[in-house]
Amino acid sequence: MLLGIIGAMESEVSALRVQMEGPRETVLAGISYWEGTLMGVPAVLARCGIGKVHAAMCALGMAERFHPDAMLNIGVAGALLPELSVGDVVIASGAVQHDSDTSALGDPVGLVSGLPGVIIPCDERLSLKLKASAEKAGLRAVSAVIATGDQFIASLEKKEWIASAFGAGACDMEGGAVAQVCLEEGIPYAAYRAISDTLMGNGLEYAQNVHVAADAGARLLRAFLPDLD
Repeated sequence: MLLGIIGAMESEVSALRVQMEGPRETVLAGISYWEGTLMGVPAVLARCGIGKVHAAMCALGMAERFHPDAMLNIGVAGALLPELSVGDVVIASGAVQHDSDTSALGDPVGLVSGLPGVIIPCDERLSLKLKASAEKAGLRAVSAVIATGDQFIASLEKKEWIASAFGAGACDMEGGAVAQVCLEEGIPYAAYRAISDTLMGNGLEYAQNVHVAADAGARLLRAFLPDLD
């Protein structure tokens, strides 16, 4: 099984790249992909950059060039639930692009035109393994939709709307785009987000805790990869 792993920022992928055995770098459209072995698992790792366009470019390049058997989107995100603290983990039950809005044409808010539904489902088997791995690593984990938009959400009112509208537990800027590419390419998709800023948090809290959250995500992957089959 070849596992594709995509993170947006250097802090989210650097620890994995250091651990990769025999990495071979390929650059496509300015994005570096490293193919090798992670804890015995054949993998291709990429840092896509921030935002939905970067994420989609990276996921499509990975799909077309490396043909992974599954794709895992990793990283940090803001909490949309009051019970989530910095370092907790949200395992994606599905993905949505909360800033997609063609409701003036009669579509539900969040629907990307041409897709079968608002929520893009995640692969159940991989998601269950991620949840079990988080618990094995001593991390508090919940399963919920992860909502994506080209916005850093700092407004409490906007956070509460996203949580209510989509059943979302965290918001990021890449996951929904990766999920869309995987859906259209027929690749099983799973994702997690480690919490960097809480429901009442802001950009300052994010800046102070992004590395704490990234470390929590690395702990999850260290538990997840050896058990992957």
